[in-house]
Amino acid sequence: MRVLLALGGNAMTNADGRARPEDQIAAAQVAMAAVAGLIEHDHEVVVTHGNGPQVGNLLVKNELAAAVVPPVPLDWCGAQTQGTLGFVLMDALDDELARRGVERRCAALVTRTLVDGDDPGFTTPTKPIGRHLPEAEARLLVEHGETWEDRGEKGWRRVVASPEPLEILDAPAALALIEAGFVVVANGGGGIPVVRRPDGSLHGVEAVIDKDLGAALLARTTGADALVIATDVPHAVIRWGTPEAEDVGTVTLDEMRAYAAEGHFASGSMGPKVDAVCRFVEQTGKRGIITSLDQITAAVAGDAGTVVTPN
Repeated sequence: MRVLLALGGNAMTNADGRARPEDQIAAAQVAMAAVAGLIEHDHEVVVTHGNGPQVGNLLVKNELAAAVVPPVPLDWCGAQTQGTLGFVLMDALDDELARRGVERRCAALVTRTLVDGDDPGFTTPTKPIGRHLPEAEARLLVEHGETWEDRGEKGWRRVVASPEPLEILDAPAALALIEAGFVVVANGGGGIPVVRRPDGSLHGVEAVIDKDLGAALLARTTGADALVIATDVPHAVIRWGTPEAEDVGTVTLDEMRAYAAEGHFASGSMGPKVDAVCRFVEQTGKRGIITSLDQITAAVAGDAGTVVTPN
């Protein structure tokens, strides 16, 4: 079975959310132990990952250095974090596979994702990123072309477009590596957002692609038999926070869509994961899974996690 495993950006930090190099390396070792478990069960694995905390670190460096050097654009931040996290994940997976006596090569691919240059988010950006800043510091970054909004007592915060991912442009390279037997790390952070000019050329844009929607698109594009979104809980939960809270086990697509329509999944946490899984199931007729890292192998076998099946 070919499994697309999507790791959240917070899966690459420690439990307190810190993202020091040593924190990220330790988190990668935990995540890659789960990947090695899938490989030991003879599954092909493609890995994608979030990059929110890592891009956040780069944005802080941009802000601190803005009076000295121009800020690095957001698409460059995405590319840099794809390279760094890909390297860290490959090292961790190589070490874990060697420990288990498993021979398998891995590769990380810097991956571009096509978005619509006419997306309304580019005219009126709404996706908040980074930290809050005092007005004076924010205005310096506005002078560099960034969009910042006054958020009241908390200060000012940057907002960017979050366009729909349309096409993973480097999917043919990923597929060639998969077919050659590599464990591929690709499309980190939902992909580096690029638009196509009228002359057919491509250029990166200041935007953030939803990592879960990017994972669903990558899973469909690479012919995955299952999309697995790893999070910090073993199941999605309905009526969360109430005495009637209930884990969601194996459900049909229609049942999961109905739960989402009833408002059970928060837009800032479980909601995007549920949407991405449902899109994958709807578009492919295959299974989508939400679970924690330690339950991944059992969830792929159908014995754990939230498993969304076709109707």
